[in-house]
Amino acid sequence: MSQGGPPLEPTSAPSAPPNPFVHELHLSRLQKVKFYFLGALLAPIRVLLAFIVLFLLWPFAWLQVAGLTEEELQEPLTGWRKTVCHNGVLGLSRLLFFLLGFLRIRVRGQRASRLQAPVLVAAPHSTFFDPIVLLPCDLPKVVSRAENLSVPVIGALLRFNQAILVSRHDPASRRRVVEEVRRRATSGGKWPQVLFFPEGTCSNKKALLKFKPGAFIAGVPVQPILIRYPNSLDTTSWAWRGPGVLKVLWLTAAQPCSIVDVEFLPVYHPSLEESKDPTLYANNVQRVMAQALGIPATECEFVGSLPVIMVGRLKVALEPQLWELGKVLRKAGLSPGYVDTGREPGRSQMISREEFARQLQLSDPQTVAGAFSFFQKDANGLVDFRDVALALAALDGGRDLEELTLLAFELFAEEQGEGTSHLLYRDGFSTILHLLLGSPRPAAATLHAELCQTGPCQGLSLCQFQDFALRDPLHGKLFSTYLCPSQPPNASSPGSPAALANGTVHAPKQKGD
Repeated sequence: MSQGGPPLEPTSAPSAPPNPFVHELHLSRLQKVKFYFLGALLAPIRVLLAFIVLFLLWPFAWLQVAGLTEEELQEPLTGWRKTVCHNGVLGLSRLLFFLLGFLRIRVRGQRASRLQAPVLVAAPHSTFFDPIVLLPCDLPKVVSRAENLSVPVIGALLRFNQAILVSRHDPASRRRVVEEVRRRATSGGKWPQVLFFPEGTCSNKKALLKFKPGAFIAGVPVQPILIRYPNSLDTTSWAWRGPGVLKVLWLTAAQPCSIVDVEFLPVYHPSLEESKDPTLYANNVQRVMAQALGIPATECEFVGSLPVIMVGRLKVALEPQLWELGKVLRKAGLSPGYVDTGREPGRSQMISREEFARQLQLSDPQTVAGAFSFFQKDANGLVDFRDVALALAALDGGRDLEELTLLAFELFAEEQGEGTSHLLYRDGFSTILHLLLGSPRPAAATLHAELCQTGPCQGLSLCQFQDFALRDPLHGKLFSTYLCPSQPPNASSPGSPAALANGTVHAPKQKGD
Protein backbone atom coordinates (compact mmCIF):
# COMPACT_ATOMS: atom_id res chain seq x y z
CA MET A 1 0.00 0.00 0.00
CA SER A 2 1.17 3.48 -0.84
CA GLN A 3 2.28 5.71 1.96
CA GLY A 4 2.22 9.48 2.07
CA GLY A 5 5.42 11.41 2.09
CA PRO A 6 7.48 13.64 -0.18
CA PRO A 7 5.92 14.28 -3.58
CA LEU A 8 6.84 11.73 -6.20
CA GLU A 9 8.80 12.88 -9.19
CA PRO A 10 6.55 13.08 -12.24
CA THR A 11 7.08 10.65 -15.05
CA SER A 12 9.50 11.60 -17.75
CA ALA A 13 7.22 13.97 -19.63
CA PRO A 14 8.05 16.75 -22.04
CA SER A 15 8.70 20.14 -20.52
CA ALA A 16 5.62 21.46 -22.33
CA PRO A 17 2.75 19.05 -21.53
CA PRO A 18 -0.07 18.42 -23.99
CA ASN A 19 -3.05 20.70 -23.95
CA PRO A 20 -5.66 18.71 -21.95
CA PHE A 21 -8.62 20.88 -23.00
CA VAL A 22 -8.62 20.15 -26.73
CA HIS A 23 -9.60 16.92 -28.48
CA GLU A 24 -9.31 16.67 -32.24
CA LEU A 25 -10.76 13.61 -33.90
CA HIS A 26 -9.24 12.90 -37.32
CA LEU A 27 -11.01 10.26 -39.43
CA SER A 28 -9.63 8.67 -42.56
CA ARG A 29 -11.88 8.34 -45.60
CA LEU A 30 -12.44 4.66 -44.82
CA GLN A 31 -13.32 5.44 -41.21
CA LYS A 32 -15.79 8.11 -42.33
CA VAL A 33 -17.52 5.61 -44.62
CA LYS A 34 -17.67 3.09 -41.78
CA PHE A 35 -19.12 5.60 -39.33
CA TYR A 36 -21.68 6.84 -41.85
CA PHE A 37 -22.83 3.26 -42.41
CA LEU A 38 -22.81 2.09 -38.78
CA GLY A 39 -24.04 5.46 -37.59
CA ALA A 40 -27.12 5.06 -39.74
CA LEU A 41 -27.80 1.42 -38.84
CA LEU A 42 -26.27 0.50 -35.47
CA ALA A 43 -26.15 3.77 -33.53
CA PRO A 44 -29.91 4.61 -33.64
CA ILE A 45 -30.87 1.16 -32.39
CA ARG A 46 -28.30 1.23 -29.59
CA VAL A 47 -29.20 4.72 -28.44
CA LEU A 48 -32.93 3.98 -28.49
CA LEU A 49 -32.53 0.77 -26.46
CA ALA A 50 -30.18 2.53 -24.01
CA PHE A 51 -32.76 5.28 -23.39
CA ILE A 52 -35.44 2.65 -22.79
CA VAL A 53 -33.21 0.99 -20.17
CA LEU A 54 -32.47 4.40 -18.66
CA PHE A 55 -36.17 4.95 -18.06
CA LEU A 56 -36.53 1.41 -16.69
CA LEU A 57 -34.06 2.42 -13.98
CA TRP A 58 -36.52 4.97 -12.61
CA PRO A 59 -38.91 2.52 -10.81
CA PHE A 60 -36.02 0.86 -8.95
CA ALA A 61 -34.53 4.23 -8.00
CA TRP A 62 -37.92 5.55 -6.85
CA LEU A 63 -38.78 2.39 -4.87
CA GLN A 64 -35.62 2.59 -2.76
CA VAL A 65 -36.46 6.02 -1.34
CA ALA A 66 -40.27 5.92 -1.50
CA GLY A 67 -41.90 6.82 1.80
CA LEU A 68 -38.64 7.79 3.52
CA THR A 69 -38.22 11.13 5.24
CA GLU A 70 -35.23 13.42 4.73
CA GLU A 71 -34.00 12.44 8.20
CA GLU A 72 -34.09 8.75 7.32
CA LEU A 73 -32.16 9.44 4.13
CA GLN A 74 -29.33 10.89 6.21
CA GLU A 75 -28.39 7.34 7.19
CA PRO A 76 -27.33 4.46 4.90
CA LEU A 77 -30.19 2.24 3.75
CA THR A 78 -30.39 -1.44 4.65
CA GLY A 79 -32.80 -4.37 4.27
CA TRP A 80 -34.86 -5.20 1.19
CA ARG A 81 -34.57 -1.69 -0.24
CA LYS A 82 -30.82 -2.06 -0.36
CA THR A 83 -30.85 -5.61 -1.75
CA VAL A 84 -33.61 -5.48 -4.38
CA CYS A 85 -33.23 -1.91 -5.63
CA HIS A 86 -29.45 -1.82 -5.51
CA ASN A 87 -29.07 -5.02 -7.52
CA GLY A 88 -31.76 -3.92 -9.97
CA VAL A 89 -30.07 -0.61 -10.68
CA LEU A 90 -26.64 -2.27 -10.90
CA GLY A 91 -27.83 -4.84 -13.45
CA LEU A 92 -29.77 -2.37 -15.60
CA SER A 93 -26.83 0.06 -15.55
CA ARG A 94 -24.52 -2.61 -16.90
CA LEU A 95 -27.09 -3.40 -19.60
CA LEU A 96 -27.32 0.28 -20.52
CA PHE A 97 -23.58 0.60 -21.12
CA PHE A 98 -23.56 -2.75 -22.95
CA LEU A 99 -26.22 -1.48 -25.35
CA LEU A 100 -24.13 1.65 -26.02
CA GLY A 101 -21.29 -0.59 -27.19
CA PHE A 102 -19.23 -1.04 -24.03
CA LEU A 103 -19.12 -4.81 -24.34
CA ARG A 104 -16.14 -5.29 -22.04
CA ILE A 105 -15.15 -3.75 -18.72
CA ARG A 106 -11.68 -5.07 -17.85
CA VAL A 107 -10.85 -4.72 -14.17
CA ARG A 108 -7.31 -4.80 -12.81
CA GLY A 109 -6.22 -4.68 -9.21
CA GLN A 110 -8.35 -5.16 -6.12
CA ARG A 111 -10.97 -2.76 -4.83
CA ALA A 112 -10.35 -1.91 -1.20
CA SER A 113 -13.08 -2.26 1.39
CA ARG A 114 -14.87 0.77 2.78
CA LEU A 115 -12.85 0.42 6.00
CA GLN A 116 -9.54 0.38 4.11
CA ALA A 117 -10.43 3.32 1.83
CA PRO A 118 -13.62 5.30 2.54
CA VAL A 119 -12.94 7.51 -0.50
CA LEU A 120 -12.33 6.54 -4.14
CA VAL A 121 -10.78 8.98 -6.64
CA ALA A 122 -11.06 8.26 -10.38
CA ALA A 123 -9.07 9.86 -13.19
CA PRO A 124 -8.64 10.90 -15.90
CA HIS A 125 -12.17 12.24 -16.21
CA SER A 126 -12.62 12.50 -19.97
CA THR A 127 -16.23 11.81 -20.88
CA PHE A 128 -19.83 11.53 -19.74
CA PHE A 129 -19.37 7.77 -20.09
CA ASP A 130 -17.03 7.75 -17.06
CA PRO A 131 -19.84 6.81 -14.61
CA ILE A 132 -19.28 3.30 -15.95
CA VAL A 133 -16.57 3.13 -13.27
CA LEU A 134 -19.36 2.96 -10.67
CA LEU A 135 -20.20 -0.59 -11.78
CA PRO A 136 -17.01 -2.40 -10.67
CA CYS A 137 -17.10 -0.20 -7.54
CA ASP A 138 -20.57 -1.53 -6.58
CA LEU A 139 -22.31 1.85 -7.02
CA PRO A 140 -20.52 4.04 -4.46
CA LYS A 141 -22.00 7.37 -3.40
CA VAL A 142 -21.16 10.38 -5.56
CA VAL A 143 -21.03 14.17 -5.33
CA SER A 144 -23.24 16.04 -7.78
CA ARG A 145 -24.73 19.46 -8.44
CA ALA A 146 -28.04 20.03 -6.68
CA GLU A 147 -29.47 21.37 -9.95
CA ASN A 148 -29.32 17.82 -11.38
CA LEU A 149 -32.13 16.76 -9.04
CA SER A 150 -34.60 18.41 -11.41
CA VAL A 151 -33.40 16.37 -14.42
CA PRO A 152 -35.82 13.53 -15.23
CA VAL A 153 -34.52 10.06 -14.27
CA ILE A 154 -31.12 11.52 -13.31
CA GLY A 155 -32.67 13.21 -10.29
CA ALA A 156 -34.28 9.94 -9.21
CA LEU A 157 -30.95 8.13 -9.56
CA LEU A 158 -29.21 10.76 -7.43
CA ARG A 159 -31.80 10.32 -4.67
CA PHE A 160 -31.39 6.55 -4.98
CA ASN A 161 -27.63 7.00 -4.64
CA GLN A 162 -28.02 9.29 -1.59
CA ALA A 163 -25.61 11.55 -3.43
CA ILE A 164 -23.92 14.48 -1.71
CA LEU A 165 -25.35 17.57 -3.41
CA VAL A 166 -23.64 20.91 -3.88
CA SER A 167 -25.41 24.06 -5.04
CA ARG A 168 -23.65 26.72 -7.09
CA HIS A 169 -26.12 29.34 -5.86
CA ASP A 170 -25.83 28.73 -2.12
CA PRO A 171 -22.54 30.01 -0.60
CA ALA A 172 -23.04 27.79 2.47
CA SER A 173 -23.52 24.68 0.33
CA ARG A 174 -19.82 23.92 -0.08
CA ARG A 175 -19.27 24.04 3.67
CA ARG A 176 -22.14 21.59 4.22
CA VAL A 177 -20.73 19.29 1.53
CA VAL A 178 -17.32 19.29 3.22
CA GLU A 179 -18.94 18.40 6.54
CA GLU A 180 -21.02 15.62 4.94
CA VAL A 181 -18.02 14.13 3.13
CA ARG A 182 -16.07 14.13 6.38
CA ARG A 183 -19.02 12.58 8.26
CA ARG A 184 -19.39 9.71 5.81
CA ALA A 185 -15.68 9.13 5.33
CA THR A 186 -15.10 8.86 9.05
CA SER A 187 -18.16 6.66 9.80
CA GLY A 188 -16.00 3.56 10.33
CA GLY A 189 -17.44 1.67 7.36
CA LYS A 190 -21.08 2.48 8.15
CA TRP A 191 -21.48 4.37 4.89
CA PRO A 192 -20.53 2.99 1.46
CA GLN A 193 -17.51 4.52 -0.24
CA VAL A 194 -17.73 7.97 -1.84
CA LEU A 195 -16.43 8.34 -5.40
CA PHE A 196 -14.89 11.56 -6.67
CA PHE A 197 -13.64 12.72 -10.04
CA PRO A 198 -11.12 15.13 -8.49
CA GLU A 199 -10.34 16.96 -11.74
CA GLY A 200 -13.87 18.34 -11.65
CA THR A 201 -14.24 18.49 -15.44
CA CYS A 202 -13.42 16.53 -18.56
CA SER A 203 -10.11 16.53 -20.42
CA ASN A 204 -8.66 14.64 -23.39
CA LYS A 205 -6.77 12.04 -21.27
CA LYS A 206 -3.36 13.35 -22.39
CA ALA A 207 -2.60 14.98 -19.02
CA LEU A 208 -4.16 15.13 -15.56
CA LEU A 209 -5.81 18.38 -14.58
CA LYS A 210 -5.16 19.86 -11.15
CA PHE A 211 -7.00 17.87 -8.48
CA LYS A 212 -9.52 19.77 -6.39
CA PRO A 213 -9.10 19.17 -2.63
CA GLY A 214 -12.70 18.10 -1.86
CA ALA A 215 -11.97 14.37 -1.90
CA PHE A 216 -9.02 14.82 0.46
CA ILE A 217 -10.48 17.14 3.11
CA ALA A 218 -11.37 14.30 5.48
CA GLY A 219 -7.71 13.23 5.59
CA VAL A 220 -8.63 9.54 5.32
CA PRO A 221 -6.97 6.93 3.05
CA VAL A 222 -8.12 7.03 -0.58
CA GLN A 223 -7.93 4.45 -3.36
CA PRO A 224 -6.96 5.86 -6.77
CA ILE A 225 -8.78 4.37 -9.78
CA LEU A 226 -7.47 4.72 -13.32
CA ILE A 227 -9.89 4.84 -16.27
CA ARG A 228 -8.62 3.97 -19.74
CA TYR A 229 -10.38 3.54 -23.07
CA PRO A 230 -7.86 1.43 -25.06
CA ASN A 231 -9.73 1.60 -28.35
CA SER A 232 -8.13 2.15 -31.74
CA LEU A 233 -10.08 5.40 -32.20
CA ASP A 234 -10.85 7.78 -29.35
CA THR A 235 -14.52 8.58 -29.83
CA THR A 236 -15.28 8.99 -26.11
CA SER A 237 -13.31 12.11 -25.15
CA TRP A 238 -15.51 15.13 -24.48
CA ALA A 239 -13.14 18.02 -23.89
CA TRP A 240 -13.71 21.78 -23.72
CA ARG A 241 -12.97 22.00 -27.43
CA GLY A 242 -13.78 19.13 -29.73
CA PRO A 243 -16.74 16.91 -30.62
CA GLY A 244 -19.96 17.80 -28.81
CA VAL A 245 -22.33 15.59 -26.84
CA LEU A 246 -24.32 14.25 -29.78
CA LYS A 247 -21.27 13.53 -31.90
CA VAL A 248 -19.47 11.71 -29.06
CA LEU A 249 -22.59 9.66 -28.28
CA TRP A 250 -23.26 8.81 -31.93
CA LEU A 251 -19.68 7.91 -32.85
CA THR A 252 -19.24 5.74 -29.76
CA ALA A 253 -22.54 3.95 -30.37
CA ALA A 254 -21.42 3.36 -33.96
CA GLN A 255 -18.27 1.54 -32.81
CA PRO A 256 -18.72 -2.26 -33.06
CA CYS A 257 -17.12 -2.69 -29.63
CA SER A 258 -15.76 -0.27 -27.03
CA ILE A 259 -13.50 -1.40 -24.18
CA VAL A 260 -12.98 0.20 -20.78
CA ASP A 261 -10.09 -0.60 -18.45
CA VAL A 262 -10.63 0.12 -14.74
CA GLU A 263 -7.51 -0.27 -12.61
CA PHE A 264 -7.53 -0.11 -8.83
CA LEU A 265 -4.21 1.20 -7.48
CA PRO A 266 -3.01 0.45 -3.95
CA VAL A 267 -4.63 2.47 -1.18
CA TYR A 268 -2.86 5.78 -0.56
CA HIS A 269 -2.38 6.48 3.15
CA PRO A 270 -1.76 10.17 3.85
CA SER A 271 1.10 11.34 5.98
CA LEU A 272 0.37 13.54 8.99
CA GLU A 273 1.24 16.61 6.92
CA GLU A 274 -1.02 15.52 4.05
CA SER A 275 -3.95 14.76 6.36
CA LYS A 276 -3.79 18.37 7.58
CA ASP A 277 -3.26 19.90 4.12
CA PRO A 278 -5.86 18.73 1.54
CA THR A 279 -4.13 20.59 -1.28
CA LEU A 280 -0.81 18.85 -0.63
CA TYR A 281 -2.63 15.53 -0.32
CA ALA A 282 -4.45 16.11 -3.64
CA ASN A 283 -1.26 17.12 -5.45
CA ASN A 284 0.63 14.04 -4.28
CA VAL A 285 -2.17 11.64 -5.24
CA GLN A 286 -2.36 13.36 -8.63
CA ARG A 287 1.35 12.68 -9.16
CA VAL A 288 0.94 9.01 -8.19
CA MET A 289 -1.88 8.57 -10.67
CA ALA A 290 -0.08 10.47 -13.43
CA GLN A 291 2.96 8.27 -12.92
CA ALA A 292 0.84 5.13 -13.22
CA LEU A 293 -0.85 6.46 -16.36
CA GLY A 294 2.40 7.64 -17.94
CA ILE A 295 1.07 11.16 -18.54
CA PRO A 296 1.99 14.56 -17.02
CA ALA A 297 0.40 15.96 -13.87
CA THR A 298 -0.43 19.58 -14.67
CA GLU A 299 -1.70 22.70 -12.92
CA CYS A 300 -4.35 23.16 -15.62
CA GLU A 301 -7.87 23.63 -14.30
CA PHE A 302 -11.17 25.38 -14.89
CA VAL A 303 -11.65 28.76 -13.23
CA GLY A 304 -15.26 29.77 -13.65
CA SER A 305 -16.17 28.76 -17.19
CA LEU A 306 -12.69 29.13 -18.67
CA PRO A 307 -9.83 26.61 -18.85
CA VAL A 308 -6.63 27.91 -17.27
CA ILE A 309 -3.09 26.76 -18.00
CA MET A 310 0.22 27.37 -16.26
CA VAL A 311 2.88 29.38 -18.08
CA GLY A 312 5.94 29.85 -15.93
CA ARG A 313 4.72 31.15 -12.58
CA LEU A 314 1.46 32.50 -13.95
CA LYS A 315 -1.95 31.02 -14.67
CA VAL A 316 -3.48 32.27 -17.90
CA ALA A 317 -6.69 31.50 -19.75
CA LEU A 318 -6.33 29.19 -22.71
CA GLU A 319 -8.24 31.82 -24.66
CA PRO A 320 -8.75 35.14 -22.81
CA GLN A 321 -12.22 36.68 -22.82
CA LEU A 322 -10.59 39.68 -24.45
CA TRP A 323 -10.62 37.71 -27.71
CA GLU A 324 -14.34 37.05 -27.40
CA LEU A 325 -14.93 40.75 -26.73
CA GLY A 326 -13.09 41.53 -29.95
CA LYS A 327 -15.38 39.17 -31.86
CA VAL A 328 -18.47 40.83 -30.39
CA LEU A 329 -17.27 44.31 -31.31
CA ARG A 330 -16.17 43.33 -34.82
CA LYS A 331 -19.52 41.63 -35.40
CA ALA A 332 -21.16 44.93 -34.46
CA GLY A 333 -19.00 46.70 -37.04
CA LEU A 334 -16.92 48.54 -34.46
CA SER A 335 -13.19 48.84 -35.00
CA PRO A 336 -11.73 48.90 -31.45
CA GLY A 337 -9.59 51.88 -30.70
CA TYR A 338 -8.23 53.80 -27.79
CA VAL A 339 -10.79 55.62 -25.65
CA ASP A 340 -9.36 58.33 -23.43
CA THR A 341 -10.48 57.95 -19.85
CA GLY A 342 -10.03 61.60 -19.11
CA ARG A 343 -8.89 60.65 -15.62
CA GLU A 344 -5.71 60.84 -13.65
CA PRO A 345 -3.56 57.70 -13.29
CA GLY A 346 -4.80 55.34 -10.63
CA ARG A 347 -8.22 57.01 -10.46
CA SER A 348 -11.23 54.91 -11.38
CA GLN A 349 -14.23 56.23 -13.28
CA MET A 350 -17.26 54.00 -12.82
CA ILE A 351 -19.75 54.04 -15.67
CA SER A 352 -23.18 52.52 -16.28
CA ARG A 353 -24.24 50.39 -19.23
CA GLU A 354 -25.84 53.44 -20.87
CA GLU A 355 -22.63 55.47 -20.60
CA PHE A 356 -20.67 52.46 -21.85
CA ALA A 357 -22.89 52.27 -24.95
CA ARG A 358 -22.53 56.00 -25.57
CA GLN A 359 -18.73 55.97 -25.28
CA LEU A 360 -18.42 53.00 -27.67
CA GLN A 361 -21.17 54.36 -29.97
CA LEU A 362 -23.15 51.12 -29.74
CA SER A 363 -26.89 51.18 -30.35
CA ASP A 364 -27.94 47.51 -30.47
CA PRO A 365 -29.07 46.50 -26.94
CA GLN A 366 -27.96 42.88 -27.40
CA THR A 367 -24.46 43.94 -28.46
CA VAL A 368 -24.23 46.40 -25.58
CA ALA A 369 -25.27 43.73 -23.07
CA GLY A 370 -22.81 41.21 -24.54
CA ALA A 371 -19.86 43.62 -24.53
CA PHE A 372 -20.68 45.06 -21.08
CA SER A 373 -20.78 41.55 -19.57
CA PHE A 374 -17.05 41.07 -20.21
CA PHE A 375 -16.10 43.58 -17.50
CA GLN A 376 -16.18 43.18 -13.72
CA LYS A 377 -18.99 45.13 -12.07
CA ASP A 378 -19.24 46.64 -8.63
CA ALA A 379 -22.20 46.29 -6.26
CA ASN A 380 -24.11 48.95 -8.23
CA GLY A 381 -23.63 47.25 -11.58
CA LEU A 382 -21.04 49.76 -12.79
CA VAL A 383 -17.73 49.02 -14.52
CA ASP A 384 -14.41 50.82 -14.29
CA PHE A 385 -13.86 52.75 -17.52
CA ARG A 386 -10.11 52.15 -17.22
CA ASP A 387 -10.82 48.46 -17.84
CA VAL A 388 -12.72 49.37 -20.99
CA ALA A 389 -10.01 51.72 -22.23
CA LEU A 390 -7.24 49.15 -21.78
CA ALA A 391 -9.25 46.34 -23.39
CA LEU A 392 -10.08 48.46 -26.44
CA ALA A 393 -6.49 49.62 -26.76
CA ALA A 394 -5.28 46.01 -26.69
CA LEU A 395 -7.84 45.00 -29.32
CA ASP A 396 -7.06 47.95 -31.59
CA GLY A 397 -3.63 46.57 -32.53
CA GLY A 398 -2.35 50.04 -33.40
CA ARG A 399 0.13 50.17 -30.52
CA ASP A 400 3.26 48.19 -29.98
CA LEU A 401 3.70 46.35 -26.71
CA GLU A 402 5.81 49.08 -25.14
CA GLU A 403 3.09 51.68 -25.75
CA LEU A 404 0.39 49.32 -24.54
CA THR A 405 2.19 48.43 -21.30
CA LEU A 406 2.89 52.12 -20.73
CA LEU A 407 -0.81 52.86 -21.12
CA ALA A 408 -1.70 50.02 -18.74
CA PHE A 409 0.74 51.35 -16.16
CA GLU A 410 -0.54 54.93 -16.50
CA LEU A 411 -4.14 53.79 -16.07
CA PHE A 412 -3.64 51.66 -12.98
CA ALA A 413 -0.52 52.94 -11.20
CA GLU A 414 -0.97 54.93 -7.98
CA GLU A 415 1.08 57.55 -6.20
CA GLN A 416 3.12 56.43 -3.18
CA GLY A 417 2.62 59.81 -1.65
CA GLU A 418 2.12 63.38 -2.75
CA GLY A 419 4.75 64.36 -5.29
CA THR A 420 6.28 60.88 -5.49
CA SER A 421 6.52 58.52 -8.42
CA HIS A 422 3.72 56.14 -9.35
CA LEU A 423 3.78 52.43 -8.54
CA LEU A 424 1.67 49.53 -9.75
CA TYR A 425 0.15 47.78 -6.73
CA ARG A 426 -1.44 44.38 -6.42
CA ASP A 427 -5.00 45.28 -7.47
CA GLY A 428 -3.92 47.21 -10.55
CA PHE A 429 -1.44 44.52 -11.58
CA SER A 430 -4.09 41.81 -11.12
CA THR A 431 -6.61 43.78 -13.19
CA ILE A 432 -4.15 44.24 -16.06
CA LEU A 433 -3.25 40.54 -16.20
CA HIS A 434 -6.88 39.52 -15.86
CA LEU A 435 -7.93 41.77 -18.74
CA LEU A 436 -5.07 41.03 -21.11
CA LEU A 437 -4.22 37.41 -20.32
CA GLY A 438 -7.31 36.07 -18.58
CA SER A 439 -5.29 35.34 -15.43
CA PRO A 440 -7.34 34.63 -12.27
CA ARG A 441 -6.89 37.57 -9.93
CA PRO A 442 -5.58 35.49 -6.99
CA ALA A 443 -2.87 33.96 -9.21
CA ALA A 444 -1.88 37.39 -10.51
CA ALA A 445 -1.77 38.76 -6.95
CA THR A 446 0.56 35.93 -5.91
CA LEU A 447 2.91 36.67 -8.81
CA HIS A 448 2.86 40.39 -7.93
CA ALA A 449 4.00 39.56 -4.39
CA GLU A 450 6.86 37.47 -5.79
CA LEU A 451 7.98 40.26 -8.13
CA CYS A 452 7.90 42.80 -5.31
CA GLN A 453 10.20 40.68 -3.14
CA THR A 454 13.17 41.89 -5.17
CA GLY A 455 12.53 45.53 -4.28
CA PRO A 456 11.94 47.66 -1.18
CA CYS A 457 8.37 48.61 -2.12
CA GLN A 458 5.08 46.77 -2.36
CA GLY A 459 4.52 48.10 -5.86
CA LEU A 460 6.21 47.87 -9.26
CA SER A 461 7.76 50.80 -11.06
CA LEU A 462 7.20 51.30 -14.78
CA CYS A 463 10.64 49.87 -15.48
CA GLN A 464 9.96 46.77 -13.39
CA PHE A 465 6.55 46.21 -14.96
CA GLN A 466 7.89 46.50 -18.51
CA ASP A 467 10.84 44.25 -17.67
CA PHE A 468 8.27 41.64 -16.65
CA ALA A 469 5.87 42.18 -19.56
CA LEU A 470 8.38 42.79 -22.38
CA ARG A 471 11.75 41.34 -21.50
CA ASP A 472 11.05 38.35 -19.25
CA PRO A 473 12.09 35.25 -21.28
CA LEU A 474 8.73 33.50 -20.76
CA HIS A 475 6.13 36.06 -19.77
CA GLY A 476 7.27 38.54 -22.41
CA LYS A 477 6.53 35.96 -25.08
CA LEU A 478 3.16 35.38 -23.44
CA PHE A 479 2.22 39.07 -23.73
CA SER A 480 3.36 39.29 -27.34
CA THR A 481 1.21 36.26 -28.19
CA TYR A 482 -1.99 37.01 -26.31
CA LEU A 483 -2.15 40.63 -27.40
CA CYS A 484 -2.59 39.71 -31.07
CA PRO A 485 -6.09 38.24 -30.85
CA SER A 486 -7.16 39.36 -34.30
CA GLN A 487 -4.80 36.86 -35.93
CA PRO A 488 -5.84 33.20 -35.64
CA PRO A 489 -3.23 31.20 -33.72
CA ASN A 490 -1.07 28.88 -35.77
CA ALA A 491 0.25 25.67 -34.28
CA SER A 492 3.37 25.84 -36.33
CA SER A 493 4.22 29.26 -35.05
CA PRO A 494 6.34 29.21 -31.89
CA GLY A 495 4.64 32.40 -30.72
CA SER A 496 1.09 31.09 -30.88
CA PRO A 497 -0.83 30.76 -27.61
CA ALA A 498 -1.35 27.06 -28.07
CA ALA A 499 2.28 26.49 -28.91
CA LEU A 500 3.24 28.36 -25.80
CA ALA A 501 0.77 26.34 -23.75
CA ASN A 502 1.57 22.90 -25.02
CA GLY A 503 4.01 23.09 -27.88
CA THR A 504 1.85 21.11 -30.26
CA VAL A 505 -1.83 21.94 -30.50
CA HIS A 506 -3.30 25.09 -32.02
CA ALA A 507 -6.41 26.76 -30.61
CA PRO A 508 -9.21 24.74 -32.21
CA LYS A 509 -12.64 25.54 -33.54
CA GLN A 510 -15.56 26.36 -31.29
CA LYS A 511 -17.14 23.35 -29.64
CA GLY A 512 -20.52 22.36 -30.99
CA ASP A 513 -22.78 19.37 -31.30
